[in-house]
Amino acid sequence: MFDSEVQRILDFVARGIGVRVVGAPGSGKTSVVRSVMSNLEKTGVSVHFISGLRTHRTIPYSAIKGLGLEMRPGRSGVFDIADVFSSQLAKAGKHLLVVDDLHLVDSESLAVLEAVRRRSDCPMVATAPETWAFSRGQLAVLNNGREAHLQLDPLHYEQVHLLIAQVLGAPADADTTARILTKSAGNPRLIVRIAETASLSNLLVMKNKQWCMTADTLWNEHLRGTLEALLAELSAEEFTALHIMAILGTARVDVLHKVIQPDALEGLERRGFLSVLADHHNGSIAAISPPVIADYFRGNKKLRDRKLLRSKIAGVLEAAPQVAPEKHTTADCLSRVLSSLRLEKGDDDAITSRHFHDHNADREHIRFERWQANKSAANAAALLRMYWGAPVNVERASLVCAETTDFDADPRDRLFVTITEAMLAIHTGRGPGAAVDILQKFAGDNPQLVAEVENAILFISASHGRVPADPADEPGVSGCQGSGMGVLVHGLLELYRFKPAAALEAVDGAGDDDAFSHLRPFIHGFALFAAGRVEESLVFALDWRAEARKNLDQFGVVTSSYVAAHGLLYRGHFEEAEYLMSSVFAMGRPGFVVDSLYDAMLRLAGLRHATTAIVPTLSIAAQARTEVPDVGPIPGIGKGAYELIAHHNAQPSVFDRKAAKLIRRQLKSGYVLEAMMTALLCTCLCPGRPVLDLLQKILRESGVTVHDQLIAIATAVVEGDHKLLGLLLKHYEPDIDTYQVGMLLRGALKRHVIDGDAAAADAMAQASSVFAVRFPSANEQLSFNSFRTTPLTEREIEVAVLAGHRTNVEIAEHLGISARTVENHISNALRKTGATSRNSLFMLVGNSLPPR
Repeated sequence: MFDSEVQRILDFVARGIGVRVVGAPGSGKTSVVRSVMSNLEKTGVSVHFISGLRTHRTIPYSAIKGLGLEMRPGRSGVFDIADVFSSQLAKAGKHLLVVDDLHLVDSESLAVLEAVRRRSDCPMVATAPETWAFSRGQLAVLNNGREAHLQLDPLHYEQVHLLIAQVLGAPADADTTARILTKSAGNPRLIVRIAETASLSNLLVMKNKQWCMTADTLWNEHLRGTLEALLAELSAEEFTALHIMAILGTARVDVLHKVIQPDALEGLERRGFLSVLADHHNGSIAAISPPVIADYFRGNKKLRDRKLLRSKIAGVLEAAPQVAPEKHTTADCLSRVLSSLRLEKGDDDAITSRHFHDHNADREHIRFERWQANKSAANAAALLRMYWGAPVNVERASLVCAETTDFDADPRDRLFVTITEAMLAIHTGRGPGAAVDILQKFAGDNPQLVAEVENAILFISASHGRVPADPADEPGVSGCQGSGMGVLVHGLLELYRFKPAAALEAVDGAGDDDAFSHLRPFIHGFALFAAGRVEESLVFALDWRAEARKNLDQFGVVTSSYVAAHGLLYRGHFEEAEYLMSSVFAMGRPGFVVDSLYDAMLRLAGLRHATTAIVPTLSIAAQARTEVPDVGPIPGIGKGAYELIAHHNAQPSVFDRKAAKLIRRQLKSGYVLEAMMTALLCTCLCPGRPVLDLLQKILRESGVTVHDQLIAIATAVVEGDHKLLGLLLKHYEPDIDTYQVGMLLRGALKRHVIDGDAAAADAMAQASSVFAVRFPSANEQLSFNSFRTTPLTEREIEVAVLAGHRTNVEIAEHLGISARTVENHISNALRKTGATSRNSLFMLVGNSLPPR
């Protein structure tokens, strides 16, 4: 979980810099420092470990005596102990001082540490709570010499997925992972405890090699001890404040101020138990964090029935003020939306997700009760529209579709209910054929709506089978301009056909009366991306996503995130893309219309690991449904491209054959956009003639010219014309494919190494290095790993990553081994991989920047 954090600390310590590691209780601080200690002790560093204990913080010298220093009788003062400890740190060799839970170290031990640090330049790694107000004595120990600061943030979805698999021995499904993330707020200790106790209580069971929930809750009595330890430091007022918030649920801050003292609220926020969010409709709102604390109060019989407390709350909150919604304005600026997204990474996915869940649950309850009182088409449409984005209650949705009355109903509401019934048939496994039958029956009973129904059938048929080759085959494209149905379906099909200009033209306009409110911006955003206007697409999609988050619109969040994820991945912004998709996964599986986009993002998130992992790792792509076709209307919907790359053969010729076969199947179905994206990715990962020819044909027939420079370079690479390649790279002007060109050159290098063409590999390594110098990228290069049959050892990989940037002596000093050992590791790695130089070896193995 913490490999990158451990490596950062090791790099700082190697340069004589101390590190302060901060995080919430249970964030993994102790695990990180223990891993650091283990790594350093293997290299001969003497580690002096001091641990603060809550039960010993009032016992003089308790922490420092844990070192087992040999003291002379009668010499036990601060300076006496400091003298002995300093003499140990002055011995030959490298030393490191580690203080775990500095805030719990007794005052006398702090005094010894201050005296020692004044006399020694030994670096110190210390851990402490993220929001702790340090005393003067603690600051005196910390503020000696150079110090780096490392904060352990909550885990995101993909990390939670991996941690659950490590703890339980198998991965959890998407909804279980999302629920554990939501309840734990990404806290590693709570993730482990919730997973362990839920399986112990049979709240999690194994189905189809994945852990699944058996109930609607993960709370169980085995969690009580963990929560009691977490809340042990709270004052009585803060404890009562949390109980009040558990009763109220998510509430506005001004409402909380009526029943909770401001000092108690501020104390909870400072300790990390209170999360405040800006709500689009109600101003600032607050919720308990981690949310499992609320379950503790609600599930504890001794706490949940405090009638006096409930009466107090009810008396104070007789009338809550209404706050007018704030207007939201945005500016068209890529740097702004990327900065906003990076800033958002510090927010709490779990709290945001729970806010969505609570909002959706409240709306569903109200709208279902309204429909039960009056089973009109209007009430049914209001409820069913939720299920297009929010998690779907299949039983309730089926009931509404079956029992809604058509008397005096608006035709548009009746049409929406019928289309939803058709989509539900697909969602429940009855297939597109059943959906078409439902729509055709409705058209027979409602001849005045035939044009709209024909477009709905076209939408379903094209999205789940085949796109008509000729736009003239589309019925009623302009026959229902009032609802925008025909226009939207036409625009979507043009997007499938990889005609981005035609798709943009089709959806040009406000679309205030669209039957499907999110289809128009989806087509617009993805058509911009397909047309090569990647920056415009990113700005549009991220602005749309920000607005959807504020409106608690899960449909909008999922669709906009899908568009934005493609733009971020295309530009190599993997961290931002993974966070964005992780925030969607944290909400759990969405409604039946956008669940295919959810699966597509699971595959996109797994793509990076599928291409770069030296040893196959557990991927969240396994959570995507497998009972889907290999080809789909837009990238990621079909599973073929992901499976091709994740399970590729080590021989490039076999990969070429499989890739070309898949692309032809995509073209045969009319899914030209997906075929183009597959061909482009495969060409960059492992450039070969069959796939490149298909890519050129697709781009030529679609009239898209933005990739011309990339195609010219790829042609020179495939033909082995190194002179032409050198000229093309020399005169290359940065465009949308700059990142892809770097990936292409690296992919060609790996291909030549696998094929055993040493001369071509060296030429490609040189071209790749020159291009990387001219166009340095701060982003990791996606590329195939080709060592599955002859894997390097962990140490050989470590040395190979450093070989492109450091000498043998520097590598030896960094890793704490001899230069001769480094030389042996490099020789072994060159022999195993077939690389012909240190630079080629680094290009093959170094899928990340060198450690800083």
